[in-house]
Amino acid sequence: MTTTAAKTKSSRLRGVAKPSQPKKSAAWKLHRSGGLQILEAPQLARLDWLTHGFSTRPGGASEVPPAGPAEGAPLKRAASGGAGALNLGFTDWDTRDRVVENRGKFFRALGAGKMRVVTLRQIHSDAIHCVDRADFPAGSDGDPAEAPKADALVTREPHVILAVQTADCVPILLADPKRRAVAAIHSGWRGTLARIAAKTLGRMQMEFGTRAADVIAALGPGIGRCCYEVGSDVVRDFHAQFPEAREWFDGPFDALASGENDPNWLPWLTMRPPGHPPPPPSVHLDLIAANRAILAAAGVPPRQISALDFCTACRTDLFFSYRRERTTGRLMAAIGIR
Repeated sequence: MTTTAAKTKSSRLRGVAKPSQPKKSAAWKLHRSGGLQILEAPQLARLDWLTHGFSTRPGGASEVPPAGPAEGAPLKRAASGGAGALNLGFTDWDTRDRVVENRGKFFRALGAGKMRVVTLRQIHSDAIHCVDRADFPAGSDGDPAEAPKADALVTREPHVILAVQTADCVPILLADPKRRAVAAIHSGWRGTLARIAAKTLGRMQMEFGTRAADVIAALGPGIGRCCYEVGSDVVRDFHAQFPEAREWFDGPFDALASGENDPNWLPWLTMRPPGHPPPPPSVHLDLIAANRAILAAAGVPPRQISALDFCTACRTDLFFSYRRERTTGRLMAAIGIR
């Protein structure tokens, strides 16, 4: 299904359910506003005190330069339907003025043009920053060097919107309808390994009295199981932390986790000439499934966890993918209290 097939202002998107994930009963919406296409999670969209959205690629002022193939991927320049790209990150290849223009356009499309914007210097950690009245950046065009170093934000402050950037990592938005508290999380494999989603729930409980059973969670566009190849060190790390980790991997998980499937341990057995070791076995990680399981184990009811099963690396017409493109822009996931 293509996004251009929809004729209404709000299109509905359904992903293909992965074997390790429960089926989704509600469709995500592709909301069109100000020339942009904003993804909305159905359960969050029903909360009238909340504004949220996940950005997509088309509709901005940026032009992503073509790049060479990454990790064996064929050379391919992503299409954006002839329009500019909505890069929301301060990257080396883009100008600050264009990014500021793109950010302003994105927040206006969310209806958050007058809200205070809080972003992060993301460091692939489990650090969580709690936003209060004394801790506001100047706005969407504020100096990114002044943003706190962390990978999750939580707040109960009204007229504040929290935002995280991604380009394959999983963006997670949380809302507590009882306490009217929200969170935005950036979760790559390191953050997932560190259970940043569960720790963010714990921080919301500590700061606001949030109960995990009340929380609604939305997992936005990230790289899929189909494209996210990882090394044996990642397999071993996940195996050490999660008893159910093998459910999130495709490939020789057990052999790599135990260190028994190293093809280079005895070169003469491979019958290859010196200097030509065989490639390591391929294994793929499902970050969406892992974060779903982490949230559920922390007490969030599975029916209150929704995910968009569109792979950023497969759909570079809609999203940015660092793994696929290397030189690319940044998406943004944002949530705030009106």
